[in-house]
Amino acid sequence: MVTYKVNERITAEQMADLFKDSGIKRPIDDLPRLEKMIDQADLLITAWENDELIGLARSLTDFSYCCYLSDLAVRFNYQKQGVGKTLFEQTHIAIGEQCNLVLLSAPDAIDYYPKIGMDQANNAFLIKRSQ
Repeated sequence: MVTYKVNERITAEQMADLFKDSGIKRPIDDLPRLEKMIDQADLLITAWENDELIGLARSLTDFSYCCYLSDLAVRFNYQKQGVGKTLFEQTHIAIGEQCNLVLLSAPDAIDYYPKIGMDQANNAFLIKRSQ
């Protein structure tokens, strides 16, 4: 049975292993950077089966106006079973109805987000990181 937790402490090693298995491209070999990503997140929703981290939704938010869902990752063997959708829904509940929920999609996942109720926006801008 999958259980979901809010702001449960995870390690950089757990996150790196999850990212690697999920297929999401993140700096999995830079554990200090991953640790900082964990520490600076305002909202971390995690999915667990037994004691194994099987999914996470990591967000930066003010809980009032805007929430950026930076990472939505699910282990490969748990994909297409509703884990990602539940992580997304739990994030939406946690931030409340006054917050916009924003994310940048990987090219391979663009078709997924409308299926879980997100509208596509064509008015985003970014300066890409150099590292």
